[in-house]
Amino acid sequence: MEKKNKNMTSSLEDYLEAVFVLSQKSRSVRMTDIAEFLKVSKPSVNRAVNTLTQNGFLEHITYGDIMLTPEGESYAANVLHRHKLIKRFLMDTLKVDEENAENDACKMEHVMSPVTIEKLYEYLERQG
Repeated sequence: MEKKNKNMTSSLEDYLEAVFVLSQKSRSVRMTDIAEFLKVSKPSVNRAVNTLTQNGFLEHITYGDIMLTPEGESYAANVLHRHKLIKRFLMDTLKVDEENAENDACKMEHVMSPVTIEKLYEYLERQG
């Protein structure tokens, strides 16, 4: 389990996760795609993409495609893994409806420690 980068905010993790999810669906990811996906403004996306590019998580061709670097892909995959794991626990174990589980998982994925995530993973594996 990868350690959380101290410079990453919850918001930046959301942007990185969005790029990861969108890149799985399409070879080309653009500012507009991210804005629509996250329901945020293009200037917000622009600021986040610039920060993530400066931190080495993204590559961005001006007015063009946005791509994950290997480090960005690894980090985003880890965020998505945490998200899915928490959502699965909320739905399968606690019987939370999918909409609430999705919303709560999106918030919880940013604050749970790697140790707790690992224990949650182990618990769910034992449950089958």
